[in-house]
Amino acid sequence: MGDIKDKSNSENDSSYEPASQTKPKILVTNDDGIDAEGIRVLAQSMQRIGDVTVVAPASPQSGMSHAMTLGRPLRIQKVYKNKKLFGYSVSGTPVDCVKVAMTHILKDRPDLVVSGINYGSNTAINILYSGTIGAAVEGRIYEIPSIAFSLTTYENADFSYAGKVARQIAKKVLEKGLPPRTLLSVNIPNVPESDIQGIVVTRQGRSCWQESMIEHHDPYGQPYYWLNGMMALYDDKLTDDEYAIRHNYVSVTPLRFDLTNYDFMESLTSWKFKK
Repeated sequence: MGDIKDKSNSENDSSYEPASQTKPKILVTNDDGIDAEGIRVLAQSMQRIGDVTVVAPASPQSGMSHAMTLGRPLRIQKVYKNKKLFGYSVSGTPVDCVKVAMTHILKDRPDLVVSGINYGSNTAINILYSGTIGAAVEGRIYEIPSIAFSLTTYENADFSYAGKVARQIAKKVLEKGLPPRTLLSVNIPNVPESDIQGIVVTRQGRSCWQESMIEHHDPYGQPYYWLNGMMALYDDKLTDDEYAIRHNYVSVTPLRFDLTNYDFMESLTSWKFKK
């Protein structure tokens, strides 16, 4: 393992970032863990277009958002499948995986970071909770074009079409680049390819969870709780990510991690705060 050679390229707000014409280097990660079927499919798909390094959590890390490990060490293990090196597991979060890859595992700067293929959609409010998105955001913080891929199911998953879509979109990003501080979130319906209606560009929808805590008691009579809930649907246009996937469209959403509400800045300034 070695240190990354160069992390110093600066970002210009008016420029895009097309990759070099050499065979691209692709970092593959996820939040479902290194043994998940989705990351195996994603790695295989990316191997058809570039040199792949897999760095993923040692165990499932769903819902970790942009969490990172502080106050305890991280451990890295080589992972072999069919007697061949598959990648590296990290005893931390998806964000930890990107940080470890960039600072310790990779010898050369990658041209692309891809995260997934996640079990379950990452649309609407889920974007804020997602470790899959968190890993892609971290890649973008390192100024590397990044994409998060999700399959909209938790059971009976068929990743075959998702792998094909991931490759198509990755090739486009490598060719055309992405704007600064922008990444893509791609959600793929879990239906046969023949049922896919198309691929649409969407916005982050407004749907959100209606949640409750289910109380149980352990053998000692002490209460414990399971988070439960269902998605409340507030989206009704094909340009909304959650609406699109529910109508069998692949949703491609450009995200940025500048959370400033620019429209409100002038009004907020008029409040005239005093020190």
